[in-house]
Amino acid sequence: MPGHDIIGIGASAGGVEALSRIVCGLPPDLSASIFIVLHVSPNSPSLLPVILNRNGPLHAAHAQDGEAIRRGCIYVAPPDHHLLVKRGYLRVTRGPRENSSRPAIDPLFRTAALAYSERVVGVVLSGNLDDGTAGLGAIKARGGLTIVQDPADALYPGMPRSAIERVAVDHVVPLADLPALLVRLVSEPAAGDRAEPIPEDEDTELEADIAEMDPAPDPSGAIPGAPAGFGCSECGGSQYALSDGEILHFRCRVGHAWSPDTLLAEQSEALEAVLWTALPSLEEQAALSGDLTARMLRRDSPNTAARFEAQEITARRNAEFVRSVLGGAGLKTSVDRAAINASEHDSTRGGHAGIATAVQEETADSPPTES
Repeated sequence: MPGHDIIGIGASAGGVEALSRIVCGLPPDLSASIFIVLHVSPNSPSLLPVILNRNGPLHAAHAQDGEAIRRGCIYVAPPDHHLLVKRGYLRVTRGPRENSSRPAIDPLFRTAALAYSERVVGVVLSGNLDDGTAGLGAIKARGGLTIVQDPADALYPGMPRSAIERVAVDHVVPLADLPALLVRLVSEPAAGDRAEPIPEDEDTELEADIAEMDPAPDPSGAIPGAPAGFGCSECGGSQYALSDGEILHFRCRVGHAWSPDTLLAEQSEALEAVLWTALPSLEEQAALSGDLTARMLRRDSPNTAARFEAQEITARRNAEFVRSVLGGAGLKTSVDRAAINASEHDSTRGGHAGIATAVQEETADSPPTES
């Protein structure tokens, strides 16, 4: 009976240091395959395989589409590509972004769970927001094991904390204890004699097809979940809410997916962009109204001047209000988006009317082969 030989690891901000410390503690003969998603910039080369090869005995490289899975290897998601696990091989795709990221952690965990069920170990490390929570839930639902870095031990505790709050996690451990725990789990047989078969999960399978860019995952065009009542922050399309117990996430018709915390942060960013666009328009409106007021007074047209002066006062008040929102705590989300998109380099529209009011409100069945 195989052990827990499929290890998926997800990390974001603070993840390079954590991953380096984990691979440093793994033996060269580890009888497992490791798959890593780290949130990285899509426009920068990834140095993570170089860093991991320098720090640990296992061979690390960027995954290649269609590559066979081998034990003793570390597969890293390339920038701007999802890493997906199939039965015996890998897919590397440019499917829709999830949680505003590509690569994203949830597609890796979700596809690993579908392909290998009880043999999977999912690990969530340091990072902001909540990518990885839904995927970890999928691993748990199909009998796999779940591990989360102790939030008190993580440089950025958001992702670990989200996973603990929403998933019945098997192990919460500090980083120093993770390598030994993984080695022990790899050597333990995976549960393969369930009293009941794992139930089919059509929604999870459809979501895996979407990440893989299956040309026709659902011929009927139906989207899982219920209409959420708001648009996708990526494309503006209608979003649908999917719920698996305590784990809620959203997906639009073309496939962009969002977890709650990430969606809220993205909406805050969109609102801030609108406000910064509105501010100069309001100030220009005030300046123009002031100029027209002066012109009308010179022409001895006090009624028209009074009308322009009222418009100037309103525009300036709205501009002051927008500026106060942008400069104060009203729009802060406590999320550092630069940190969310941390890369390895860290460690080595519409009109403006009424803006002030609006602001208030698989094919192979063979198991992995030895390298």
